[in-house]
Amino acid sequence: MNLRKTLLAASIATLPMVLSAAVHAAPQSAPVMAAPVSAQSPQQVDALFSKLAARRGKTGLDASHGYKVTAQHPGVTGTRITRANHTYKGLRVFGSETVIVSSDAGEILSESASHLRDKLNAGKDSKSGFNTTPALNATAAIDKVTKELAAGGLHHVPPSAELLIYPVVKTVRTAAAASKTENALNALDVEDVVDRYELAYLIQVRMLQGQNPIYYDYIVSAKNGVVLKKWKALQTVAGTGNSQYNGSVPLNTTQSGSTFSMKDPSRGTGGTYGSMAITNANHGTSPGSIYTNTTNTWGDGQQYNGGSTTNANGQTAAVNAMWGLMNTYDMHKNVLGWQSLDGQNTATFIAAHVNTSYDNAYYDPNCKCMYIGDGGSMFNNLGSIDVIGHEMGHGITDATSGLIYSQESGGLNESSSDIAGESTEAYARGGGTGTTIPSGLNDWQMGKEIAKNGQPLRWMWKPSKDGRSPDAWSTSIKNLDVHYSSGPNNRMFYFLSQGSESSSGSEKYSSYLNKQPLAMTGIGIDKAYRIWFKANSTKFTQSTNYADARNKVLQSAEELYGVGSKEAIAVKRAYAAINVGADVDENPGPGTGVSITTQPASITVSAGGTASFTVGASGGTSPYSYQWYRNGGAIAGATAATYSFVAQAADNGAVFNATVSDAANPPTSATSQNATLTVGSGGGGTERVTNGGFENGTTGWSGTTGVIGAHQGQSPYEGTRFAWLGGNGTTATETLTQDINIPATSTSATLSFALHIDTAETENVVYDKLVVSVKNSAGTTLGTLATYSNLNPASGFQIRTFNLLPYKGQTVRLSFSMTEDQSLQTSFVVDKVSVIAN
Repeated sequence: MNLRKTLLAASIATLPMVLSAAVHAAPQSAPVMAAPVSAQSPQQVDALFSKLAARRGKTGLDASHGYKVTAQHPGVTGTRITRANHTYKGLRVFGSETVIVSSDAGEILSESASHLRDKLNAGKDSKSGFNTTPALNATAAIDKVTKELAAGGLHHVPPSAELLIYPVVKTVRTAAAASKTENALNALDVEDVVDRYELAYLIQVRMLQGQNPIYYDYIVSAKNGVVLKKWKALQTVAGTGNSQYNGSVPLNTTQSGSTFSMKDPSRGTGGTYGSMAITNANHGTSPGSIYTNTTNTWGDGQQYNGGSTTNANGQTAAVNAMWGLMNTYDMHKNVLGWQSLDGQNTATFIAAHVNTSYDNAYYDPNCKCMYIGDGGSMFNNLGSIDVIGHEMGHGITDATSGLIYSQESGGLNESSSDIAGESTEAYARGGGTGTTIPSGLNDWQMGKEIAKNGQPLRWMWKPSKDGRSPDAWSTSIKNLDVHYSSGPNNRMFYFLSQGSESSSGSEKYSSYLNKQPLAMTGIGIDKAYRIWFKANSTKFTQSTNYADARNKVLQSAEELYGVGSKEAIAVKRAYAAINVGADVDENPGPGTGVSITTQPASITVSAGGTASFTVGASGGTSPYSYQWYRNGGAIAGATAATYSFVAQAADNGAVFNATVSDAANPPTSATSQNATLTVGSGGGGTERVTNGGFENGTTGWSGTTGVIGAHQGQSPYEGTRFAWLGGNGTTATETLTQDINIPATSTSATLSFALHIDTAETENVVYDKLVVSVKNSAGTTLGTLATYSNLNPASGFQIRTFNLLPYKGQTVRLSFSMTEDQSLQTSFVVDKVSVIAN
């Protein structure tokens, strides 16, 4: 979402408007992001899309659903982050996207996705009738908006209209919260669901009335021109240089002959000016030219007096801006490894002296730059270190999560910039060097230095001190201006970093913290910002709300510091403090939380042999629940303390681990160490089945191959695809076959497959059947191995094995044949078919 980012709320301005974790991850003090990455080749993008398309069917989405890459940036060393909008019949689905973490080799390591598109069609046989032909053209839609907004205004940037699909969302309670009063609702008690879809235009209007920018985004129905939604897109914050706020500071400038220019050749490349720069807007609305001087001493350290913008007094605004830019850049690069706004080290710039007596500052995504006002009735120059960090924080969010600047996601967008501003201030106050952000040096008061009355724009520990921001989440928060709905998340970050207090009379007290100790312990601003940045850059989507943010910030903490770590517990408590999730005890004593006592061991087995992993746990509240993972992905049905299966050659190198949770409310959990499976060939035989896991689609299989896919309503045993026979609820016959050869010299030949059965039948009568048999190439049955029916349902998958040695020396046809009667479905889900013969 391309929006201007600013520091001040519109009402006070003069305008209208973060991979699966190990049990104990190493403490993070080194940069968490790699160097800039080059754009993927078309072939690499196609390969990524193919993998996404294979996952797409898991939720029942058909070929009309697609992806469009919108951004790529570095991840941790050896990985990259790719963001892709969801499309339907070529049109973007507003607010719906996928964030992919992939290895340099192209393997998908994790995927974070919003699900706003999922109801466009559902089920393996459904067809969507959504009409993508507009009745209103783009020009008419733009005219309608501009006449309503500012008929006499001038376009600063030409207006744009994008035809898209707009999900109309409603908020509903979860079943568990149905009887709660409104005031008792927690953010995890409600969820946003799609009520309907509208074909619409996203109209972006960037106008000026005099010197006042009027920036709005509209969603306009493409059927009848009705305005479905609108929001303000101007996001307000509301050498040697003599800085107004930081005294005498060193500046990196460029010399050409006897002229010095305020360009920093050591930070950033490309962009508008080839390196980081400060320009002089000279009371206009365009950037102007780069600041120059005949000496390399700049500014007088005083508030701008309204005279020349190029003499020593006028240069002070440029010094403020350059010092803030340098420190924000250095903090992100030295601490996180993130270079410039986009992670790709693309140079940006700041325009000083924008407009006249302008009480604001903002980020403009059109130029990827910032504009800083001189201040007017309420503020001095808006170039304080935290304000510059705030604006550049908007640039980082614009390049990563792109949080929509409306409702809860808009509040998180604003909060992310406040968090960046405070982190930059702490780093700068600590000398602006090193690989960690020092604690205790920032004031946690956004914009205090610029305010003429000494009152900050926002108090991070107690947002309600401004008289408009709430301290905690409620169902009405989405109706607030985003500068106020940011408040609870600001408070969360303060508590995560600094901790809270237990006295109800303290401004740092939260009544939602009811576990022990009542005063939660902070983890320091360095760790807190690493966790937040990872979530915003690798996990948040455009439509992330408070509940989703809590889950993804927790995931980031667990990936950086470990499941059950003090940092992960602190995230739970900090969000609980703002009514997002339940509070937990900070220091569960011996016996009060579940812990791993027996770790799964790495093993070596022959192909065709049984691989078995076991985990043991103690503590907490019994009974325990288990979930096994393979290469970071949950294994369907693997929910016991021991997980066993018949190993195939393709399983070699697979990594397994388990999470154990207890029955407490809320539950405690622990994650085991990883165990690696090595599959040897000695004596175990050769795999005779082609594509037994169905990951290559229909390759190798014949018959009713439409049953192969990643269908909504069922899950694979592993991977993403499976064969779903049955499940129709009407008369049907479906068959899958594959011809295989069993050598005459074989001394063993074993068929195995994973089978899940569920049914809607209730009578003790066989109505629906799956027959597994061996046939010859002519289709004559040589032997029936098993018959399963609606009388054999089972939760999860069961591994079935059969001896095929009697068929050695033959090419035989494996057959899975399903018959279903006229009503009440029975599903036979088959996966991981294998024949190992030596």
